[in-house]
Amino acid sequence: MNEIHTGAVSKERVLPRQSYRSELNWLLAVLPGFPLLLLVLRLWYLSRQDMPTMLVLVQYINPLGMLGALFITLSWTIPAVILVVRVLGGILLVSVPDRTGTSFLAVAALRMPGWVVVIAAGIAAFTWQLRMIPLLLMLVVAILGLTAVQSFQGERWLMRWTTIGVPVLVGILVWLFFWPGVTAAVRAGEYGTAILLGAPPLFGPLLTGPVPERWARIATHWPAVVAAFALPFVVGVVFLRAPVLPNSAIEVATEGEPVRVVRGQLISVDDTSTTMLEPTGEVTFVPNGEVKSKTLCPEPDRAPDSAIAVRGWPVEASALQWIAPTREAAGIDPRCLGRPLDRG
Repeated sequence: MNEIHTGAVSKERVLPRQSYRSELNWLLAVLPGFPLLLLVLRLWYLSRQDMPTMLVLVQYINPLGMLGALFITLSWTIPAVILVVRVLGGILLVSVPDRTGTSFLAVAALRMPGWVVVIAAGIAAFTWQLRMIPLLLMLVVAILGLTAVQSFQGERWLMRWTTIGVPVLVGILVWLFFWPGVTAAVRAGEYGTAILLGAPPLFGPLLTGPVPERWARIATHWPAVVAAFALPFVVGVVFLRAPVLPNSAIEVATEGEPVRVVRGQLISVDDTSTTMLEPTGEVTFVPNGEVKSKTLCPEPDRAPDSAIAVRGWPVEASALQWIAPTREAAGIDPRCLGRPLDRG
């Protein structure tokens, strides 16, 4: 037996079982390979399952560019994992304080520094969509309440304020701000958006206290297992649609033929040719002597899934998208439409 110290509380736990350490070692060994697997699948998907095309992409694509696309696309997942693990592990710690030595959730929550949670919450506040902000606030107040239960059991008034008062106050403020969006979503028939905006404040006070010991592991481990199995598929689907090569269009002037435009994704430019991946999946090598002009084509704007806005803020927009500068819309270059430039 050894002890766990969390602030003013000292809990005894049994030593971890032998298989627990082996499972953790396997997890740490497999985890670094997941981003590499995503990158390989992205190239396989981009090459339309053609192995020679995939090998060409592997030869020319800069891994740093793909890692940058992976990070930008999946930046919301890391804070989500950290906050969910902290909440579920905290619930298990306060519900079954004497039998948490063999639980990965409890050990991870116990050893997770506070600054990690603060940074994760800050990143989530900037990268999550507006409709996910009520859920983020619910997770934050739940972590505050669970920390109070673990660390300030002697201060009854402080515990009541942190576990009940703060979640209720934050819930009221969330409803006051998001209520116009909730009503607009209900009128538009977007009930999923209405639930995301209005339901989380109801559960904030429920996640700050212990659950019955017999149900503790079911209430914490099963959601964690479901999320662990679902997250790789969600991440894979999102990343497979992320652009990793610039959309481009080049004018090609072949002797004896009219000027034509080759559209696609630019792979590389070397001393002899320009390599393009066309929308059909074919790789085209254009001699540099025949290249008349080049241009970058903007990504096509995806129609929003929801037209709901909360006080002028679209629910699908994040704070980072709202704050960061954007490129001003300009006229569409005819080369991006497959037509040569009209030079009079």
